[in-house]
Amino acid sequence: MRYLALATDYDDTIATHGRLDDDVARALQRLRTSGRRAVLITGRILEDLLTVCPNLDAFAAVVLENGAVLHVPARRETRVLCPPVPDSLVRELARRGVEPLARGRAILATRRPHEIAVLEAIRDLDLELQITFNGNAVMVLASGVNKGSGLQAALRELDLSIHEAVGVGNGQNDHSFLDICECAVAVGNAVDAVKAKADFTTPACCGAGVVQLIDELVATDLSERATGGVGDVVVLAQRRDGAPVTFRPYGQNILVCGPSGAGKSTFATGLIERLIDRDYQICIVDPEGDYGTLDSIVTMGNRLRPPHVDEVLARLGDGRADVVVNLLGIALADRPDFFAELLPRVQALRARTGGPDWIVIDEVHHLLPAAWGHAPYMLPQRLGEAILITHRPSEVAPGILAMMDIAVVVGPSPARALAELTAALGLPT
Repeated sequence: MRYLALATDYDDTIATHGRLDDDVARALQRLRTSGRRAVLITGRILEDLLTVCPNLDAFAAVVLENGAVLHVPARRETRVLCPPVPDSLVRELARRGVEPLARGRAILATRRPHEIAVLEAIRDLDLELQITFNGNAVMVLASGVNKGSGLQAALRELDLSIHEAVGVGNGQNDHSFLDICECAVAVGNAVDAVKAKADFTTPACCGAGVVQLIDELVATDLSERATGGVGDVVVLAQRRDGAPVTFRPYGQNILVCGPSGAGKSTFATGLIERLIDRDYQICIVDPEGDYGTLDSIVTMGNRLRPPHVDEVLARLGDGRADVVVNLLGIALADRPDFFAELLPRVQALRARTGGPDWIVIDEVHHLLPAAWGHAPYMLPQRLGEAILITHRPSEVAPGILAMMDIAVVVGPSPARALAELTAALGLPT
């Protein structure tokens, strides 16, 4: 399952005339039953939202005040994510006759045409604040706070990432969170600027459009949609004329092969760095200690201390850390058994949280050798997003080779390596 979260705006997106219709509530229940979670994102303050939507239990998290406040309904817990607008601005705007003035835990809101008075007051008081518009609403918040930053906080709370999120919205203040979602959707009544950025637009408007989105998400996981968010494409290499060779970072398995010393690990490291730059979480199984120098990556195990599966899983689940599992402390003959315990549990973590987004397995012929009797029984039906590295494709379990989508050959004899690969797969070269 690719998408584990639906992030939705409230007014004029999931709500029609300020209320959730019964068919929307039923659709949210179907979403929850499918194993996915809904995140509500709104500019409203909590007390105001509860007057129109008293039951928030359908949502795993609620982002309020345009990204400034996070509420977790299951725990009835509310957390302010930024400094509040200072009292001095409230007093100054009241002195200037600006009304209405609505104040939340962090936000200060009024309506057009008071945006000029608000800007002048911020300037005169030497404050570092920002203004966000949504229709006639004028919202003042700490600099850098928006629905996007609020969604990222909510996803961290749920141990999910933007790569598992579908976002749906309609208005000007929805750009920030739609921009970071892997798939961005506009409801039929969205403003033109939101529709232009969205991967697709629902035929129906408001809540009915969100119901259409949920039904498609549950039925197909949006598998027939080509998304173009932050995970659009990643550069794999360059052609001789300088044109990039790219791949979509979902639903792809990559085999990197070639003789020892040809630069396989160097190529893989560059690819890993590009994925990390896109905020994909990586788990690297490293038999030779080749990946310990990557920046901002946690290494579990060393020559003197073997890694333990439980601690690897705990680290992967703690803030979506990138992890290297160093196998140098495990005897070569024992590594397949260790990997046989690690891989199913990593796959289970992926099913639950979506991460790690990519698994890198170096020297895969040692961990899933063709001659190893347990290989057919431990291979998953679907590997997921993986980069496998080997110097001898013929020594890798055929079942794992059959899952590869892209083959990269590094070194001086690409024809020989490709011939070995195709022979192992029983295919013509």
